[in-house]
Amino acid sequence: MIKEFFHKIFSYTDSEKYEFILSNTNNNIPKEEYEKKDTTTVYPTLSVNLEYIKTKYNLLINTDIKTREFVLPIKSKNFSACLLYIDGMVSENAINEFILQPLLLRNSITMQENSNTTAITKNISVKRVRKFNLEDFIYNSLIPQNSITKETRFSQIVSNVNSGFCALIVDTLPVVFCIETKGFKGRSVTEPITESVIKGSHEGFVENIRTNTSMIRKIINNEKLIIEEVSVGKISQTKVAICYMKDITNDDLVAEAKYRINHLDIDFLLSSGQLEQFIKDNANMAFPQMISTERPDRTCHYLLSGRVAVLVNGSPFSIILPAVLIDLLTSAEDANLNYHYANFLRFIRALALFFALTLPGMYIAITTYHHELIPSELLSAIITAREAIPFPIIFEILIMELSFELIQEASIRVSSSFSTTVGIIGALILGEAAVSANIVSPILIIIVAFTGISGFAITDNTLRFAIRMFRFMYIVLGYAAGFLGITLGFYIHFLLLANTSSFGVPYFAPYIPFSNITENNNFHMKPVWKRERRSQFLNTKKPEMENSISMKWRKNGQ
Repeated sequence: MIKEFFHKIFSYTDSEKYEFILSNTNNNIPKEEYEKKDTTTVYPTLSVNLEYIKTKYNLLINTDIKTREFVLPIKSKNFSACLLYIDGMVSENAINEFILQPLLLRNSITMQENSNTTAITKNISVKRVRKFNLEDFIYNSLIPQNSITKETRFSQIVSNVNSGFCALIVDTLPVVFCIETKGFKGRSVTEPITESVIKGSHEGFVENIRTNTSMIRKIINNEKLIIEEVSVGKISQTKVAICYMKDITNDDLVAEAKYRINHLDIDFLLSSGQLEQFIKDNANMAFPQMISTERPDRTCHYLLSGRVAVLVNGSPFSIILPAVLIDLLTSAEDANLNYHYANFLRFIRALALFFALTLPGMYIAITTYHHELIPSELLSAIITAREAIPFPIIFEILIMELSFELIQEASIRVSSSFSTTVGIIGALILGEAAVSANIVSPILIIIVAFTGISGFAITDNTLRFAIRMFRFMYIVLGYAAGFLGITLGFYIHFLLLANTSSFGVPYFAPYIPFSNITENNNFHMKPVWKRERRSQFLNTKKPEMENSISMKWRKNGQ
């Protein structure tokens, strides 16, 4: 009875009738409406083609879809023609100079010259008669544009127009000329925001996929670089570029990447972050299984190492696959530094990863269960600092960790002019006020600050998010069972990561399973003249990266 009573109060039943101002119509578009492909071919009549285009683009509603109708005089005949383009995605100067001006002005001059030539040849008894072809005449003589294609299906025409092309439709012709006139605005190439370096390239990817591919081509000056382009999303038709080296990358890896991307049944794709979630091996694993970078030089380094890079139109990041845990602790600057410095920085990042993940949990475990690990003077100072604090230590550390997360999130979301103010308020005012009000102890402020700095030292942004999330788990485990709880959680965490793979490559490669770590794929970075082989777990077509004696000048000098 009680269950039925609360069920009647809190349950919700969908009403059959809705009293809207407009009549209730079924707005659910069937799935087959998007899945079916448009196979309509171009008609040889301009009026029919225009009627189809007006229906396809909803020209009575859309204000950025432009049509320009005009008369094309050719061979003493007038042919009706029309231009179709999207305002804001094309260059108006290109349309005027390379399409309208040649079709209307230069065509008139050509016709006058042809008429004079015809008058002269009338006096000649023998005449050569050639059959006039309007389609070839327009394609070969009237449009001085380097990128022009002939299309016969409206599906391809619409796809080209949506990409910044201009469509020329001429009466009596069963084809449409698609002319590239792209002119949409975009962000210029600037320095990468999330991966700043001191010694290295200062160019970063932008939102235009063609600009990004050209930057890769500029670095890798080789015809073996393959860039395949596919469309993802039934509605958005987002361009996705799959990049790899034909003579280096494993064919199975390339086939697997293309298979996963081509078999996505989604309506839209807007960023590389969404694509990364769709194609990764274990969707429930929080740790990153692919590398996300906005640096062209780092992308080219991985391409030449035998990996696959994926670019998404509209996103300034490339996805590198596969990825192992060691890759997430490397920086784009490591390859440009002396191997002594690079190894030292990698060791610092490994320590930062350990402290960012377990330091608050270790602090709460030591202060709660393992007092013997703390020197007597420090233990006395901790007890004295916590005498006036009325909250248990778990509540104290959770307050500070959540406050730090809020400050970090707020400094990112607000504008750059307020980010410094947020940092000052969080670090000075709130921290000092919390200690003065006896809410937290001073040593806990140091622990939380050191943990936050360690998290900032991690190069991969996605790995940093995972560390921030799992840090709270180790805090709870440390409070519940001390070092035993932390060790148990670390053991389970290690087993889960060891069972994870990225496109068939183990997450802890080359150590688990153990392989030849003398190659250039381990945590310790070798000198540049000893990086002779590519990573064995990639199974590349060309394992050797350089000769055993790469510095021949030294050998010749000896």
